Amino acid sequence: MAYDVIGDIHGHADQLEALLAKLEYICNAGVWQHPKRKAIFLGDFIDRGPRQRDTLRLVRAMIDGGHARAVMGNHEFNAIAYFLPDPARPGEHLRSRSKESNRRQHAAFLNEIALDSAEHAEWVDWFLTLPLWLDLDGIRIVHACWHPEMIARTQAILGGNRLTRATMVEACMRGEGRDCFAADGSPPNAGSELFHCIETLLKGIEIDLPDGMSFMDKDKKVRTSARIRWWMDAPTTYREGAIIAGEDPSLLSDDPLPQAVLLDHDGGSPILIGHYWMSGDIVPLSKRHACVDYSVAKSGPLVAYRWDGETELDPQKFIATTAR
Repeated sequence: MAYDVIGDIHGHADQLEALLAKLEYICNAGVWQHPKRKAIFLGDFIDRGPRQRDTLRLVRAMIDGGHARAVMGNHEFNAIAYFLPDPARPGEHLRSRSKESNRRQHAAFLNEIALDSAEHAEWVDWFLTLPLWLDLDGIRIVHACWHPEMIARTQAILGGNRLTRATMVEACMRGEGRDCFAADGSPPNAGSELFHCIETLLKGIEIDLPDGMSFMDKDKKVRTSARIRWWMDAPTTYREGAIIAGEDPSLLSDDPLPQAVLLDHDGGSPILIGHYWMSGDIVPLSKRHACVDYSVAKSGPLVAYRWDGETELDPQKFIATTAR
């Protein structure tokens, strides 16, 4: 099977329609399709953009028609948690509705899909049908991080690769304490096992920065920890491995990243991810890893990778819309 792997859309249905047309899909009876290929969506369909409902309907029609597959993104996970009540805190939800940053993140979605409406419940239930990862014949798909240990642990807990309303409760048990790796490599010491698995698969591996270093993220929030480039093959330093968009990496330490946060790559199938708000030249991350999230919600292009069975990714096989 030939796949077109498409990055985070964030409600930009206009960009999605343009990309599908560029990929030679046609809209037949309201469903975009290709005679020989299928699309795979990397999640994060919602929030930020101007056409939330249109994006969801387009993607769902393709999946229902057998023309696409998809995985869950962290924005779908957050939306489910924002909808579901917290059984341990009457009157509260699994994701706080009183927190301004949460309300702001979901504003575009909830401006179109009325809060707690029947339509809201329907989309939440559809989000729960999305698998957390896909391990297909020759290609692997996950929103943020292909972590074999976390995938195995998640599968053991869930009995598969999908969440339910019931298992969402455990997945949202953040607990108290540190929820990322310490700068010395000590593991997280708060939250449920499933919480840490989902955090890793949908958001990536996070580690505290050394020496009180901080940076401001894309949402203008000060961060004292950073995601890391888990796809790098060789052990690396904080300076090389930390993802701190908008900051000068030379400010970071040249100390090596702790071995505990580095993955042992098995040399298997290529891995396609989204999530990381890439910019600049559209190229593979390594011979076997590619990110196709190039910040469409910040006026970047919407990007796809056309996979035809190759074991090493080809820089010529990215297709993108024009950045706005």
